[in-house]
Amino acid sequence: MSKRPVLTVDIVVKVKGGHVFIKRGNEPFKGYWAIPGGLVEYGESVEQAAVREAKEETGLDVRLIGLVGVYSEPGRDPRGHYVSIAFLAEAIGGELKASTDAKEVAVFRVKPERLAFDHDKIFEDALKLEAKLRNEAVEKA
Repeated sequence: MSKRPVLTVDIVVKVKGGHVFIKRGNEPFKGYWAIPGGLVEYGESVEQAAVREAKEETGLDVRLIGLVGVYSEPGRDPRGHYVSIAFLAEAIGGELKASTDAKEVAVFRVKPERLAFDHDKIFEDALKLEAKLRNEAVEKA
């Protein structure tokens, strides 16, 4: 285990009819549903990593629409201290298909029951951000 936290991203992807989740094909949490995400590569911004990871894991091109939050609880990942920057995004193209370490990919109208890591919290926070953005759009109209 590294003596420094590992930087990751998670992306809550909105599509018509719901949100995109992947079923993990690898441990930890193999077989659990999760929010798409992964490691930030050296020389890459967290925003670039989020767009790349969304494409790699779901086949979708996304546009980031907001920062959900930073999740840094040292025990959030059993592999070590992983810090995640979570984004809300919307699909703008591509084709929904599982790839990389995703066993399956699907759109859910409601949150799946068993989510990996702390993705329940991230998803709840993303829904709050969605509601806030919707309310702001209504107020501007």
